[in-house]
Amino acid sequence: MKKILILTTALTGFAFAATAEEEVTVMSWGGAYTKSQVEAYHKPFTAETAIKVVSVDADNPATPIKAQVEAGNVTIDVADVEFSDAIRLCDEGLLEEIDPSILPPAPDGTPAIKDFIDGAIQDCAVANIVWSTVFAYNKDNVKGTPTSIADFFDTGKFPGKRGLRKSAKATLEMALMADGVPADKVYEILNTPEGVDRAFAKLDTIKDDIVWWEAGAQPPQLLADGEVVMSTAYNGRIFNAAVAESQPLEVVWDGQILDFDLFVIPKGAPNKDNAMKFIAFATSTKSLADQASYISYGPARKSSGALVGMYQDGKTEMAPHMPTAEANLSNALVNNFEFWVDHDAELNERFNAWLAK
Repeated sequence: MKKILILTTALTGFAFAATAEEEVTVMSWGGAYTKSQVEAYHKPFTAETAIKVVSVDADNPATPIKAQVEAGNVTIDVADVEFSDAIRLCDEGLLEEIDPSILPPAPDGTPAIKDFIDGAIQDCAVANIVWSTVFAYNKDNVKGTPTSIADFFDTGKFPGKRGLRKSAKATLEMALMADGVPADKVYEILNTPEGVDRAFAKLDTIKDDIVWWEAGAQPPQLLADGEVVMSTAYNGRIFNAAVAESQPLEVVWDGQILDFDLFVIPKGAPNKDNAMKFIAFATSTKSLADQASYISYGPARKSSGALVGMYQDGKTEMAPHMPTAEANLSNALVNNFEFWVDHDAELNERFNAWLAK
C-alpha cells in the first residue's frame, strides 16, 4: 500500500489565524454520510484553523437554499447538494461563484483543476464524492438471489414490498432499465413522451407494493425492519448498515445511477470567507481520501484514489465497495444533470400526479 501523503499547512495554504468566535455552518444529508464528513472534514478543519463547524442536516440540502436566499435570511454557509441542483441553483443566481484557484493542488503539484474528475468543478460548486443510487435487499427476507434491476420490479419471482425514493429522478431511469432499455439509451428514451409513458407504465406494475422514502437513512431501516424486502438506496448507506452495523443487506450494482455531490455556498452566506476556506480544505486530496475510509463513496479527485485503503474496522477493503469499481460498472448509468435541469419540474409534476391517482 502506498504511503499516505499528508498535505502540509504550507502546501494547502491554510496558515491563518482564527478567533474563537469564527464559525461556518455546513448543511448535509445526515446519518452515516454526515458522520463521515464530520470525521474527515469538520474536526480536522477546526483543528487546523480554529474555525468552529456547525453541522446541520436536511432531507435534501438544496431545498432550503432558495427560500433562504429569496427571503434574505441565509443561515447556511456551505451545503452539500446533488449535481443537477447545483447547476440549477447556480443558473438561478442563488449561489456564490467559487474560484478554482483557491483549491489546493495535488501532492505532486498537479493543479486542482486538472486533478478533479471531469465535471467535478463547476462555476458555483466543487464536487467531493461520486456516489450512486443502487438497490439492495435483505438476505434474510428474500428467497433466491436478485442480480438485475429487472428483479427489483419482479414481485412474482421475488415477492414483497419495495422501497423507492419519492422523486422522479432515478426512479424513472431505473424503471426504464428494468423494462429493457440499455443504460446508454435511457435519456434518449426518457426525452420523449412515449418514453415517459413507458417508465410510468413500468412503475404501475409495482405501485401497490411500494413504500416511499425521502431521507437517505430510511432505506436501510426499512430493510432491517422487514418493512420492505428490497429498496433503492444510496450505496454508502447500505455499506454502513451492512459493514458497520452487521445488517444482512446486499447491494445489487446492476442499473446503478452514478452522480456527484458538490459543495456550494448560498448567495449571501453570513460566513462566506470561512465557507471558501472550508471547501478548499475539505476537497483537498487527503481530506477526500480520509472520507472514503468512513463510507463507500468515491473521492472526486484523481490523486485521492491511491490513498483510499481500509475501512475503519481495519479489515474491510474499501475499493470493491466503491460505485466506480470496475466490477460494479457493467450496467451503470451516469446521471445526466442537464436533462434534469431542463425536465425536473415537469417530470416531478407528472410524478406527483401519478402518485395521487
